[in-house]
Amino acid sequence: MAPRILIVGEIVWASEDVEQLLGPIAEVITYSSATRADFLQGLQPGGKYDGVVGIFRDNSSANKIGFFDKELVDGFPSSLKWIAHNGAGYDQIDVLACKAKGITVSNTPGAVDDASATTALYLLISTVRQYAISERSLRDGKWKPKGLATKTHDLTGRTLAILGLGGIGLRLAELAHAFPMRIIYHSRNKVVDAPEWCEYYPNVEDMLAEADVLSVHVPLRAETVGLVGEKWIRKLKKGSIIINTARGKVIDEEAMIRALEDGHLASVGLDVYPNEPEVNPRLLEFPYITLLPHMGTETQDSQRKMEVRALTNLKDFLTAGKGKDIVIEMK
Repeated sequence: MAPRILIVGEIVWASEDVEQLLGPIAEVITYSSATRADFLQGLQPGGKYDGVVGIFRDNSSANKIGFFDKELVDGFPSSLKWIAHNGAGYDQIDVLACKAKGITVSNTPGAVDDASATTALYLLISTVRQYAISERSLRDGKWKPKGLATKTHDLTGRTLAILGLGGIGLRLAELAHAFPMRIIYHSRNKVVDAPEWCEYYPNVEDMLAEADVLSVHVPLRAETVGLVGEKWIRKLKKGSIIINTARGKVIDEEAMIRALEDGHLASVGLDVYPNEPEVNPRLLEFPYITLLPHMGTETQDSQRKMEVRALTNLKDFLTAGKGKDIVIEMK
């Protein structure tokens, strides 16, 4: 009897890959639950999902069954050994509860690097050059705002500080270096294969003091909630800019708003928010900031790569006992 793989969410771009990667080695079924209770019931002996050994999961499933929190994980059957999350960020999964139950979690690093980095680059350019308010002014029939040059700068020669030089941060560094911008970064450790023009700062506050723009690229975990708070924001130079394409909760939103109000921050460029899809209405009061509705991976190219990578992790689990993209908490 072939092992059962459960698709929890939607396969939008890689439906043919499901058959190619998993069809010969697994029975692939798709969840049909509209509620959490029905989903949990289906996982029980004799239920419609009975005996599943692996799950493909994406964030769209949260609309029906909620996050993969401890309550849901505790209800998973003993047969389940692998959850292949479709996404680089996996804060909708309680990975420690999974680990305690013997379930491995993988994500899709690398697949989103280019799309997320180009989103950060857009926010960088828009905030430094004030393109967002300029477009709104044109669409309102007012041409460009007066005195705009007093608020804008060339990117060439400015200093970009990257908090977290992982795949996305490194791709942004490569793009911004072309202007050229000076690139500095802080990570938990120096990145061994980083280009020589990426300057490592072991002390984050020393890095912040040098930055014209801070771009945030750290995952959301318990220890990173509010990581960029009042102290770090005030270490930035007056008139600096913050870009966030990581997760909204990594930044203390209230501290950021205070810095915008008193002029310590000239602008921010945000693609993520603490309580998506809700956006703090106070942010809409600042005309010189750029806001996007979580566009980081909104390309068919990246979304297909993500789906294929998650499916490949399941294939590797079934054929070799282990996928390649195990999340850091599992290592």
